[in-house]
Amino acid sequence: MELPKAFYTKYQNLLKDEANDFFDALTKGQVTKGYRVNPLKPNFYAMIEKYAPRNRVAAPYAPNAYLGSVGGRTLLHQAGYVYSQEPSAMLVATAADCQPGEKVLDLCAAPGGKSTQLATQLKGEGLLVANEIFPKRAKILAENIERWGVSNAIVTNHAPAELVKNFSGFFDRIVVDAPCSGEGMFRKDPVALSEWQEQTPLKCAKRQKEILTAAVKMLKTGGTLVYSTCTFAPEENEEIISWLLKEYPFTIVPITQAQLNVSSGRPEWGDGNPALAKAVRLWPHLNQGEGHFVAKLIFQGENTVAKPKKKHKKVGLTKEISSLVADFTQKFPQPENTTIQLFGDHIWAAPKNAPDLTGIKVLRNGVELGVVKKRRIEPSFNLAMAVTDKTLPNFPTLQINYEDWLHYVAGETFTKSGNDSWVLLCVDEIPVGFGKQVQGLVKNFYPKGLRFKGEPGPEERE
Repeated sequence: MELPKAFYTKYQNLLKDEANDFFDALTKGQVTKGYRVNPLKPNFYAMIEKYAPRNRVAAPYAPNAYLGSVGGRTLLHQAGYVYSQEPSAMLVATAADCQPGEKVLDLCAAPGGKSTQLATQLKGEGLLVANEIFPKRAKILAENIERWGVSNAIVTNHAPAELVKNFSGFFDRIVVDAPCSGEGMFRKDPVALSEWQEQTPLKCAKRQKEILTAAVKMLKTGGTLVYSTCTFAPEENEEIISWLLKEYPFTIVPITQAQLNVSSGRPEWGDGNPALAKAVRLWPHLNQGEGHFVAKLIFQGENTVAKPKKKHKKVGLTKEISSLVADFTQKFPQPENTTIQLFGDHIWAAPKNAPDLTGIKVLRNGVELGVVKKRRIEPSFNLAMAVTDKTLPNFPTLQINYEDWLHYVAGETFTKSGNDSWVLLCVDEIPVGFGKQVQGLVKNFYPKGLRFKGEPGPEERE
């Protein structure tokens, strides 16, 4: 890999004696892969022990995380028990350290690695709003939230400033993993390297300030802001934090979770404020993983709390629909802390503590339970992914083996004895989706967009 001349000169001047080690690590070093496992899932420990790669080595920056790779077509990935994530990226949500019951915003959330990690910290309590400005990326975000089994999340598709009117002064914690110049990803992402120009960090810094201006308005007094990038550029890191501390009533606090092997921020690359050393950096020549910068700040100001708009009269459920829902939720329990809502023919279990969402583009509002079709409700894949240890015993289940599962994810039917009914299909204790059993045949309702044929190759079983 050949680095841009302007990049080489810049970091030779900034890093001085350590520059050669930095360049060698960036151009010759090996990319480290990682993945997290999902404690929200039923029988999580036993299923990970049985199906996850053997000889696991713990990743350094997050709990329930390991070094290595897992394939996207494996049983554990398709069922939401694992999520592939570069190890240094895990530090961001670890620093956020969300507590169950809090209201949390992941403002630049796609593809969903940090959102799923934040959701794990919340343990199904409180509220997570995961936002992404670009529609295609927002769809991927929604799919990953679904697979992870998050019941207390709302996925939105907006520019950050467009959220302020509904969420002013609302959040206990906000994570801004800002769009950046991507210098920290050069050795794993050739596109980031090819797109880099000398002025890229300054252009990104302008956009980062716009995003943060909106984020600040949505914090409660005493709320936490976690700002991160995957770049080395001081213009996007220390200089941004210097700006935040001057413009707004923030206090920067150290990131102390666990005994993290991290490097300090560089005050001399900002305005000289020694507090900048409380931010952390990950360097390819000093730390494990790719390049990252993370800072944690506490908001001491006060924002006007958004008032609900004049609510339109809600369309109530008809007696027929209410009866269908009552029968359905008796057989297929809805997640805790949710309320039933009808959107068209789709039945949702929406988070109870959500604010007024008038005017907000919502891709996912809690858990889709099912779809109303001809005086019945067909259970959704989303509901299967949201099953927990508490709810699993209450579902009608059908045990299938690995070979059955391969037919299922290919969209094929397979035979299995049992009663004619809708059933939650499980491989061991792993819910994988719904099927309808009719006279010994299991009809397939695995989502068409997720289907694939063929057994995962050896490289996907690592």
